Amino acid sequence: MRAEDYVTKFYLDKEKDIVVKLFRSGNPDELIYIIRTPNHQTGNLIKNLSKVIGIKSEKDENGKYIIKDVIPACINDDGDEVYILRLGGIKIANIYPNGKVERKAKIPAIIKILLSQTKEYNIPIYKTIVKSYVDKKTKFRTDLHSHTTQILEPDVLIALGIKHQVRYPLYYIRKLNVVLTKKQEEEMEKELQKTTEKYKDSELTGKALERKILDETYINFADLILNNMENSERNITKIRNRMTLVKDGQAVFTNLEKVVRYRYIFQKGVAIEEDKKIKLNKNTIMKIEDEDVRYVLLKSLEDSKKGSKYEKNTLLKDELLWIARSYQKQGIYHVESTITDLNKKIEVATEFLKQVHEILPIIEEETGVKLRFLVGISRTLFTKEQLAKAPATVRTVSKSPYVVGMDLVGEEINDITEYEEIISEIVRYAVNEDPGYTIQLHAGETDSFKDNVEKALDCVKLATPNGKKAPQCRIGHGLYVPDLNSYVGKRIINKIKDLDAVIQFQFTSNVRLNNLINFEKHPIKEYLKQNVKCVQGTDGYGFYGIDAMDEQIALRNLLEIKEEDFAKMKNVENEILAQREEYFKEKSKKFEEFLNGRTFEEAFYKEEEENLKKLNLKDVQYEKIIKLNAQEEFRDIRIKTMPERFPIIIAGGSFNSRERKTFVNKEKREYLKQLLLNLDENKVFIIIGHTMQGYEKAVLDISREIQKKFEIVAIVPKYLSEEVKDDIESCKLEEIYVCPDPSELGIYKSFNYEIFERRNSIVIAFDGNSPVSNLIQEAKNGKGEAKIYVNSDVEILKEKAQTLDGYVKVFNKNVNLADEVLEDNPEIKK
Repeated sequence: MRAEDYVTKFYLDKEKDIVVKLFRSGNPDELIYIIRTPNHQTGNLIKNLSKVIGIKSEKDENGKYIIKDVIPACINDDGDEVYILRLGGIKIANIYPNGKVERKAKIPAIIKILLSQTKEYNIPIYKTIVKSYVDKKTKFRTDLHSHTTQILEPDVLIALGIKHQVRYPLYYIRKLNVVLTKKQEEEMEKELQKTTEKYKDSELTGKALERKILDETYINFADLILNNMENSERNITKIRNRMTLVKDGQAVFTNLEKVVRYRYIFQKGVAIEEDKKIKLNKNTIMKIEDEDVRYVLLKSLEDSKKGSKYEKNTLLKDELLWIARSYQKQGIYHVESTITDLNKKIEVATEFLKQVHEILPIIEEETGVKLRFLVGISRTLFTKEQLAKAPATVRTVSKSPYVVGMDLVGEEINDITEYEEIISEIVRYAVNEDPGYTIQLHAGETDSFKDNVEKALDCVKLATPNGKKAPQCRIGHGLYVPDLNSYVGKRIINKIKDLDAVIQFQFTSNVRLNNLINFEKHPIKEYLKQNVKCVQGTDGYGFYGIDAMDEQIALRNLLEIKEEDFAKMKNVENEILAQREEYFKEKSKKFEEFLNGRTFEEAFYKEEEENLKKLNLKDVQYEKIIKLNAQEEFRDIRIKTMPERFPIIIAGGSFNSRERKTFVNKEKREYLKQLLLNLDENKVFIIIGHTMQGYEKAVLDISREIQKKFEIVAIVPKYLSEEVKDDIESCKLEEIYVCPDPSELGIYKSFNYEIFERRNSIVIAFDGNSPVSNLIQEAKNGKGEAKIYVNSDVEILKEKAQTLDGYVKVFNKNVNLADEVLEDNPEIKK
């Protein structure tokens, strides 16, 4: 299409992945529309969407799939000309001759992911393209499960990065292939030489030294964008895409951790030196192609004008302001989000709270949005010392009325009772010193620990002193539990009701992070049927390409939640809001008494000191958390990096939750034997997990049985139990690889880093639950090509294979695995 015929564009999704561009045609009574997905590489989304709407896709001049058709002009009953875009009979938008677009429907983030990652999409159109509205009387007004660092949309962070002129590292410029002007390249080269000189005597070497230098060589982000306008659209798109999850399929927790790091550049941004700052010129800003970045930046500069109540806003204050403005636009007026910064150094927590107390009353006055915080305790990232100090830190920062609870967060790859002592300490604090305080625990997010929901409830109940009312308890996710109609399920329901606990659901997050595959297994309708208190959260809407409205629409359209159930959830929401209103008033009075004229620093530092004395760290023992260090325990075994030969990953034993036992099927063992007999041990090496059970143990047994000396490498976690250590030693393994992840169920991350991101591979999944589903998804998402074979006799693996139709092959006791693998990969045969 010719540039001069371009009219306007809009998006079918929140993340700006599905773009609809409109052009004039030679006919004055029609427009041409083209639907593209420039951030997607496979073409699946367009091809699947074209089938659903009944319009054949085609390729553009660059070989990318597009949908192209015409929109005839209409005249409405006011005599105005309007173009009405319909897809598959569903009204998408009204487009007016002046370029104004009124969008009427959208594609939810969940659906976008499912369209992207399969070659055979089979969800009907009425669930694919959905109307953008909900009933006013049951519209939710809260976000009761979110994460502060995941709330803001990437475009807002980009705009604030420009306004505050944050430092942008050379490492990320190179990583994202950000395009610089010649002048900027020359300046960066000078900065690089200065940083290199600074570290000339460093003890660091190799890649560690290179990364350190690149991380500490900066450009002014405002300069990068505003003085490079010819490349700004392309650069903004690249930077935006790295602040949300992967585009062509479901993500896993590894992806989440990477995205968080890209967001931190802006969220925890440090301003460039004064002499490197530039003047922010409105005329230049108006040239920014993206209207959302442009709007936020111009509005933020207006906020900074002399005499404005936001004149001296720091980056943090601006972030809080835009969080509130965004929620106001969504019709959300009470937010409770988790932040781990409150549970790290007391200096960091104090500075955060000081700014919160300064800015939130002003923000609430403008927006009506009440922002409240939960103290995050990380189950995966905190050191043993941080975990030991956590109860004292929580007590300290929770003096603030804006701190309304604690939250145990992080990837659910461990038993929640490992944190029982921490939970108990904070429960006792809530009961005795802070009535109304919330104990929020992430549990049941994955199927690895289906008993974590019940154990979480038990932790709270057992810690509550006799005769006392338990604190407000919320379970974050509650997705995986035993059948709620079974004996155990009914017992859990009774425990939830006994504690008057609330279950929080974050549907989009569950799907995008690969924790939910089969929608029919979502338990929310059963919880609601049994009158369990339920509420909605977004888990950090900006991170998942949604907003609170999208989340509610997804519950309605994809899980078929009815209005009467939304009304039940709305009643729970109203009950919490009423309690929170009184709680804030009472706690605000107590906080003034606590300060008693002291500065924040004086009050909080002293309180932390006193609480640590009461805790007596020498007596704190978290024996369940402390495990054996693999590097030390296996120093006599050859600890190595990955061989250069072709890797074959066998998953069938090490990727199970604790209660899942893998039994080796005789037919499949025979297929595995045939495969090993026909493989050339000089061309391949085999990777297994760490538990030496199931089919992974069978690999060892069969290789000895057939007298073939395969190089077999076991990936083991950084810390492991005595039992696992004994199993590894008893198998007489010659080679292991110790991964940096401390948890047994987190070893899939090393498969990603060492294999899927670096080389081609074969993955054979015999058994497992969430961890093996993550392994399969990592293999599909990786930069290398992975040929994936999945045992369809295992229900969860069969369901996962169906969502990746066209990217995996299935085998079972009737389909010979050896034949499948050898036929597809003749190059590895002996």
